[in-house]
Amino acid sequence: MLSTSSIIDNITKDQIVEYKKLCKLLKISKKIDKERLNIALEALQKLEIIRKNDNNEFENIKTDNHISAKIRCSSKGYCFAVRDNSNEDIYVKENLLNCAWNGDKVLVRIIKEGIKRRSPEGVVDCILERENKILLAKVEIVNKKVYACPIDDRILARIILPDKDKKYLYNPEIKNIVKVEIDIFPIAQEEGKGHVIKELKLNIDDNNDDEFVLSKNNININEREEHLEIKEPEIENRLDLTSAHSFMFKSWKNNNSPLLPLFQVNINKDKTCNLWIHVNSIAERINFNTKDIIEYFNENYESIPLTNNWHNYLEKGLINNAEFKIGEKNKAISLCINLSKEKEIIDWSFHLTNVKCVAVIEKNYLDALNKRKSKLTTKILEPNKTYEEEIKLITNIAKEFRNNQLKKGKYEIPREINKIKKLNEFYIHKPCEYSIDYFEPLNTLDPQTYISPILFEADTIWYQHSKNYNLKNISFFSDNLDYLNVNELIRHSQLIDNNFELDEEGNITLESLFSHCKDESKKRILNKYLINNLKTNKAFTYQSQGLENKYQFANSPWTLPSKDYINLANQYNIYLMFKSAKRFKDINIFKKDSWEKVNSKLFNASSLKTSNLLFNSTIVEKYNIFKAKSNSYALNIISLKKIREAEKLIGKDFKGLIITVQSYGLFVELPELYIEGLVHVSTLNDDWYEYRSRQNLLIGRKSKNTYRVGDLVDIKIIKVDILKYQIDLELINHS
Repeated sequence: MLSTSSIIDNITKDQIVEYKKLCKLLKISKKIDKERLNIALEALQKLEIIRKNDNNEFENIKTDNHISAKIRCSSKGYCFAVRDNSNEDIYVKENLLNCAWNGDKVLVRIIKEGIKRRSPEGVVDCILERENKILLAKVEIVNKKVYACPIDDRILARIILPDKDKKYLYNPEIKNIVKVEIDIFPIAQEEGKGHVIKELKLNIDDNNDDEFVLSKNNININEREEHLEIKEPEIENRLDLTSAHSFMFKSWKNNNSPLLPLFQVNINKDKTCNLWIHVNSIAERINFNTKDIIEYFNENYESIPLTNNWHNYLEKGLINNAEFKIGEKNKAISLCINLSKEKEIIDWSFHLTNVKCVAVIEKNYLDALNKRKSKLTTKILEPNKTYEEEIKLITNIAKEFRNNQLKKGKYEIPREINKIKKLNEFYIHKPCEYSIDYFEPLNTLDPQTYISPILFEADTIWYQHSKNYNLKNISFFSDNLDYLNVNELIRHSQLIDNNFELDEEGNITLESLFSHCKDESKKRILNKYLINNLKTNKAFTYQSQGLENKYQFANSPWTLPSKDYINLANQYNIYLMFKSAKRFKDINIFKKDSWEKVNSKLFNASSLKTSNLLFNSTIVEKYNIFKAKSNSYALNIISLKKIREAEKLIGKDFKGLIITVQSYGLFVELPELYIEGLVHVSTLNDDWYEYRSRQNLLIGRKSKNTYRVGDLVDIKIIKVDILKYQIDLELINHS
């Protein structure tokens, strides 16, 4: 879709672009699309963002007066432009938004500098890219006109609908929300126009929940127009490892889940061992030289779990070809890690291989292997008795790797218990989630937790290997958790007694903090506070820019190419290394430290052309945006399913745990569902309650009754709101 952002991205400051070439870059050929482009070009010239010369060539002249930002609005109408570079947000009055909506990418001009603690003020001069091309709305009649009123109250606009869409008039009994496609966005005083493309009756059929939440998070998973050109792997000279035992550790159950790697281990004569990670060879099965290759991934950068299956970002035929089938010869891209007796990494090498999976290790087997106490566990272990020692060694390596990662500053937070069957897939560990800044503990009931410590090291190795060869990669960078203010965490939560010792600087470590918290419920509250204060990591394109000096950890994911675009792009460069290996006959460029012997570039100009396309910073930024949406979707679908269960419990009494105290009320967790609801301060009508921010509690003026984090209270559910994922609670016997 043509957007102002796509135009500016193709008219850079470094290069003048002729009109015909611009049309080609934007894939514009139809007359109507050229007319739209001309209107946009004229507007950008008037805003002095681009300039046209006498040869009908365009150049980017955007100055620092215009700042690229994203609009963030609150339900109360306060709007800010959030800058890309994490500088101070810019306050934008509603009448200066110029029809920009929440989430839109815009160019903002500062009209009033910030003074003291006040933010600078600005005006939106140009909307670069619309976030909401499809809206979720209620159909309502206003002044005899049919309107779509967005259920997201941060979108400060209504959309005019054709009269025929009156049949979708909102009925609160069935909660018939509609999906509206925008035909014309609001311009100046003109209202936007659209049409209904689907009705979702949320109170009648919960099968619409996935589509409802996906749409609410602006994720479109419809069939793509573009298709990948699939080929058979062209490199036939592969290391044959089919006689060795390779194992898959798997927890996912739903159809079309991402493909998982295989693991193989063998002990050497000197008591060291070789750990093999065999990864599904996907990059070498795709023709990346087709002109529409990037268009295929537009708005589809990651495989997403749904309640009944998965939406895979890659095509089904490609997944089927690359899948590791039990007992069959499979092509893989493999990493061999040589480990010392103490399980420290000594050496590594990459290989193209043929491998065979002999067993899938699932939770029953792994749990039985850990317990080994009854006849039942012996029966479960019997089918894989031949492989038992190898499987044990792989799990022990995973434990050693995790211990080392924790010693370097990483942290584990356990996942909450799931009590809703439909959500099972969402509670299974997703390996290598580098966007979050903590680990999930190893759990024999979830075998996929055991592969994450190993894949963490494999992805770190590719970061080091590619960096030393000056190859592009896409990486995640993270620190240990020293940036967290643990003392503030203690003050805010008020859960820990003060009988612990501080270090020389007057601080306490996270480990010490949790060791002083004996109550499991309170530990869970601390974990929630911790998660809310952790950073969200973004992916970056990287090529020897010294970023590793700023961070403790760096990973370039490549081991789960069917999981997301980042893994696939990085795997593509590994595949390119094998295609380029012929030029280095006397040097094994796949081994650790081999870069010290190589003085020339690995890739030729032809290879770099595709590599540069895949590792474009604009594409990586789009991935980051999509990743934030998919993370939000997962949290929201969990909330929605829990709220549906809570709706069945309206009026029933519970013992709840106060999780958060705010000036407007208490957030209390229902232990039956592990979901929070709000007890509004207005329902505490026995006294006037004040919020003490320093003590983080509510206290009655007369009675001196207090409500603080960690207290157990008697509550009942009085109302749920499916559309907003909210639960209203009331204290029992409170009058």
